[in-house]
Amino acid sequence: MEMNEFIEFCKQGNPIAGEDTELHTLLTRCSYDAQRITMTLNNTYHSREQIVDLFSELTGTTVDPSFMCFPPFYTDFGKHITIGKDVFFNTGCSFQDRGGITIGDGTMIGMNVTIATLNHGLPLATRNTTFAAPVVIGKQVWIGSGATILPGVTIGDHSVVAAGAVVTRDVPPDSVVAGVPAKFIRSIDEEQ
Repeated sequence: MEMNEFIEFCKQGNPIAGEDTELHTLLTRCSYDAQRITMTLNNTYHSREQIVDLFSELTGTTVDPSFMCFPPFYTDFGKHITIGKDVFFNTGCSFQDRGGITIGDGTMIGMNVTIATLNHGLPLATRNTTFAAPVVIGKQVWIGSGATILPGVTIGDHSVVAAGAVVTRDVPPDSVVAGVPAKFIRSIDEEQ
């Protein structure tokens, strides 16, 4: 399998068993490429334009020049992140993106936010297999510092995830969630 075929294979959400030597070798190559790019990003000063260029290389897509990130930033795959316009990542974010992370326009992601898209099988027979589920973050979402977003979650437009929350299920649009696990706190009314 060629690397571009492997990336598409991953984007389809296919599980990868640790025993599959061919897939594991390709996955390792992707991870090392992501490490190389993020090490460059994280260990030297870069202008905003250079950061956009590094993220474009990391994701394999053109990232809008309005994007802003305060390094360090970490990811284990890199090729399955989609970033909208006017998106901001604060320092210390960590993305596990093989399952796919989509971030809508105007979204702000706070310090030390973790977004995970993979899970392992619970039975011993599949414990070494990773199962992917995408995370979709809507437009103008604010994710507070230290929050964790788990695989398969969709966060609706204009919502707020409180600092330290662990989001295990979908968040409706225009909502505030908080806690471990995150629970609905209230709706957002623009009049407030």
